[in-house]
Amino acid sequence: MKTLLAIILLVGSASAQPSPVRKPAPAFQLKDASGKLVRLSDYQGKIVLLNFWATWCTGCKEELPWFADFERKYSTKGFSAIGVSMDEGGWPVVKPFLDKINIPFQMLLGDGATADRFEVEVLPLTLLIDRKGRIIQEFKGLVKRAKVEAAIKSALVAK
Repeated sequence: MKTLLAIILLVGSASAQPSPVRKPAPAFQLKDASGKLVRLSDYQGKIVLLNFWATWCTGCKEELPWFADFERKYSTKGFSAIGVSMDEGGWPVVKPFLDKINIPFQMLLGDGATADRFEVEVLPLTLLIDRKGRIIQEFKGLVKRAKVEAAIKSALVAK
């Protein structure tokens, strides 16, 4: 997928949608490292940070520790992070990378169909999804940690 994706944006962008106009996040069924099938619908009722990333992506590697911190800090408040690796080499590439860092959230392996459904054109791409499975905000490229955390906090208190 590296060849299909645009070059990483050094200055990211974000766009938030008010509740009445939010579109549903596309459904997916992806496998984790053990082969277990995971669905986005498994997280219904939670605020979800869905992060598309790759081991070769500099901005992605910068964001992953932030998302790990958010998972640790907000998981008891109804928040979950999910990482979707878009590495073409699959788990043989991703597992050694993950073994070197402490990521406490679900990691999955994406594919071309997933990239198409979510319109992944740049990495990192992060979506913040509300408790009803609708996209609150999209972060394209590397964005500021504080901006993502503020969006998470806002989503957690929203009704």
